[in-house]
Amino acid sequence: MLELLVLIAIIALFSKQQRQSRRLTALELQIKHLQEQLAEARPPLVPAKVQAMEEAETGAAEALPAPEAAAEARLEEQQNAPKTAPPLAARTMPEESLESRLGARWAVWVGGLALALGGIFLVRYSIDAGLLGPVPRLILAALFGLALATAGEMIRRGALPKLPENYNNALVPGILTAAASITLMATVYTAFAIYDFIGPLPAFILLSLVALVTLALSLLHGQALAGLGLVASLLTPILASSGNGNFYALFGYLSLVWLAATAAARIRRWRLLPSLANILLMFWVAGSWSAVYLTDDPAFLAPPTAPGIALMIMIAGSGFLWPGAHFESAVDGSTPSQSLWRRARRLLARSPKGIMISVSLATMLSVLSMVAADLPSLADPVLIFVAVTGCLAGLGAGRRTATIPAIFAGLTAVWGLALFAILDASRTISPHLPEAAASGWLSSLAPEALGGLILGGVFTICGVVFIRRHHRIDPDFSALWAILASAVPIALATISFINYGHLGRDWLHAIAMLVTAAALFASAISLTQGNDNDSPSAGLPRDLLSLGAFGALALALHCLTQGLTTTVGIAILGFLFVLANLWLRWRGLPWAMIAAIAIVFVRIAWEPTIVGAQNLSTTPVFNALLAGYGIPAGVLIISAWLLRSWPGRRTLNAIQGLAALMTLLTMAILVRHAMQGGVLNDAVPTLGEQSIYTLLLVGLSGILMTLDFGSPSRAFRYGSMAAGILATLNILSLHLGALNPYFTDENVGNWPLINLLLPGYLIPALAYAGLAAYARGRRPQAYVVMLAVTAAILGFAWATLTVRWAWQGPHMAYWKGFIPAETYTYSVVWLLIGVGLLALGSRFAARSLRLTSAALVLIAVCKAFLIDMSSLEGILRALSFIGLGVVLIGIGLFYQKLMARDRKSQTDEVATG
Repeated sequence: MLELLVLIAIIALFSKQQRQSRRLTALELQIKHLQEQLAEARPPLVPAKVQAMEEAETGAAEALPAPEAAAEARLEEQQNAPKTAPPLAARTMPEESLESRLGARWAVWVGGLALALGGIFLVRYSIDAGLLGPVPRLILAALFGLALATAGEMIRRGALPKLPENYNNALVPGILTAAASITLMATVYTAFAIYDFIGPLPAFILLSLVALVTLALSLLHGQALAGLGLVASLLTPILASSGNGNFYALFGYLSLVWLAATAAARIRRWRLLPSLANILLMFWVAGSWSAVYLTDDPAFLAPPTAPGIALMIMIAGSGFLWPGAHFESAVDGSTPSQSLWRRARRLLARSPKGIMISVSLATMLSVLSMVAADLPSLADPVLIFVAVTGCLAGLGAGRRTATIPAIFAGLTAVWGLALFAILDASRTISPHLPEAAASGWLSSLAPEALGGLILGGVFTICGVVFIRRHHRIDPDFSALWAILASAVPIALATISFINYGHLGRDWLHAIAMLVTAAALFASAISLTQGNDNDSPSAGLPRDLLSLGAFGALALALHCLTQGLTTTVGIAILGFLFVLANLWLRWRGLPWAMIAAIAIVFVRIAWEPTIVGAQNLSTTPVFNALLAGYGIPAGVLIISAWLLRSWPGRRTLNAIQGLAALMTLLTMAILVRHAMQGGVLNDAVPTLGEQSIYTLLLVGLSGILMTLDFGSPSRAFRYGSMAAGILATLNILSLHLGALNPYFTDENVGNWPLINLLLPGYLIPALAYAGLAAYARGRRPQAYVVMLAVTAAILGFAWATLTVRWAWQGPHMAYWKGFIPAETYTYSVVWLLIGVGLLALGSRFAARSLRLTSAALVLIAVCKAFLIDMSSLEGILRALSFIGLGVVLIGIGLFYQKLMARDRKSQTDEVATG
């Protein structure tokens, strides 16, 4: 009885709210028209609808017109209204207040929830209190739900006025219908799960019927009710589960529910409902495959097909039903003047972004969960993986709005095949598996290998077709598809070749890559037919396709060759693309040479001997290293010469820099091989060997500086200085430290002057001096000073160690000590060097040399007073100080003369000025 009184009170409140709503609407219309009349200075007009509502309030007029008549009246008002200015309501959009949210929106939602809970609590109360029997309880609950649905439909048919757009999700009819749906589903579930009045199949049918009817009614009541119907439909299999594990029936029903929700969204142009449907279907698919992994039940031995078909229906429905081609006309291409970052952001933000993200994420997570479940069947998971991922790629190629599905399809393909390979490898290593299961994964005919190659072909076809159709109107998406059509097949073939192929010679993967390269290159050629090679619509996709063709050919070469043949072949392949550029004049072709050298560097880092340490000849120079390093360096030099007039300066600069680096690397590796007795290992280099590396770095710095002077480039500018700094670090740490014969006692040779000290110190000193002179005025002053000081230090070290050799012989370790004559000789030599540097500094107006001279003289003075005074005796001590005094006086006179000359020149300038 109490529940009946509550229901009557709610209906009375609704009636009161209707009267207040009509009164408020009449007042709003009056204010609106008064404001318009004041703004336009015209006589007041009272609309027919306002007059009718006023008469209805007083009870002395006729009833409100029908909805059709009201619509005609509004249309007539709009046609008769002046066209000079828009209505005030259209010009101002006030923000929704807290009062509006509480009163018009949240109150309705909470009221609908209260009604639904009231129906459930009513049944629960009747059970707890023992009122009536099970059948009357269920009948009353069903009647209550039907009454709520009837009340919602009656109110929708005209009992409430038209509400603003803000309150579409808070309409009373929709809330009442949602409460009715919840009540009816609770009633059916109670009859099935608690009282056993109906079996699983009738319960499933009734629950599905209620949910689908709710979904259909959402076309009248709004998207919120559609969401409720969708959730209820997808929860129905859980509520009415029979436990027989019929996956085909289950996912057939789920697919129908998804199609129904998508059709409703298509009719009403909803975007949130399809996203919710995609995510919920993903939970079902991923959950079913996870159940296989967790339960290990024989009833689940063949489940991948049905969930996979449901995923393909979801992808196809997104491509053809909703959003389909609805947003195609709204896609606007970017202009080449825009930045790359902005173009990428616009590409990824194409509408409807939410639906595309949901379908992509649902597909990727579902497929990866299937692969991770490690299902017992070998064929079905691979088949579903290829089919579903291929469908997602087809969606990305079929719609210009599907940029996100295209990217997710590529990620799903690569990650999925990599996960297959990891799981297969773990099964092979596991000692609990039989031999037959472990041997199959190495075969190139493994299902995963074939699946990966087929899926790579799908991506190539999708990319070629999309670019052919849309490259003129959508160059950005065409460029994205050029990347996917190239990178995804190469990545899949690489994973397949490494894990399932024959590493010696694999024709299956090689043929697949040759076909891929042919398709990509043919597509690139077709883009230039009838178009300018540099047109924005064809340029970037064409260049990316040509680089993709190079990548496919490079992988095919790896599949068919190994060792020296592969390294040399990669370099020659890049050179062939440079030759092709002389005819085609494509901007992307020279970059193939750069990519080839990058691959060569990776191979060298992996195996510096090129052919393996056990196969490397010990013959100096003329061995596999000369070909493995020298041929790439040679083709780089030839490429730089062929492209000397190429307008792409970045490409030319990169090839020139790589040519210099590869040439010096070739020389360094041949030196290392020769000086280590014909082997390459990690032994510490000798001083002579390290001297060659230092000279190579100095030479690299000079070459890069020369290239920068001819073709200014930041890479050349900073690269040249980086090489000089690296060489200086070698000098300080190795020549003067770890490899110094004074510390290592290395035999420097018996010949005077022509010994190890010559390449170890004097030649690098001259090289540094030359580099400093070359860089003077062309590089920062600090860098030039660093080079000059390094040259002076090396010259000082050579002179000092030469004195040591003259008195101690070829072995000059520090533990031998010093003899008096040797100590005196150091003072003489240092002073002579200081005087010589002073003369050079004065001759070339080099202040850095004069400062270095002063530093050496200061060292000699300190040595004389701190060392010579205590260690020398007799005539040597006297000669040491006499010589020091003469040199210091001479230097003082020289500086006085120099200062006087400078002062005279300044005076002459002032007098003439």
